[in-house]
Amino acid sequence: MVMYLYLAGAIVSEVVATSLLKSTDGFSKLLPTLVCLAGYGLSFVLLAQGIARGLQVGVAYAIWAGAGTALIAAIGVLFLNEPVSAAKVAGVALVIGGVVTLNLSGAH
Repeated sequence: MVMYLYLAGAIVSEVVATSLLKSTDGFSKLLPTLVCLAGYGLSFVLLAQGIARGLQVGVAYAIWAGAGTALIAAIGVLFLNEPVSAAKVAGVALVIGGVVTLNLSGAH
């Protein structure tokens, strides 16, 4: 089960890093840029640790990317004044559905 804790940490650190991208102003602001890059680095380290402890690469990456995409879309709408549309909602639903289907298919 510890492999899923690593995966959850990887998702959280990637979402935090991606949420900070706008504040880096194209990587021209030092502190937000350093925090953003550290978040991405930590995310990859934690993802690799989860895979090393038993997660299949395809499943781990699908969950990491899918959860990250869904969370970033929600953060964009809720906190970054991005518009919500039917297409955006449908796209996120399809991503989540794909990850769920992959996991239910016995890929893990």
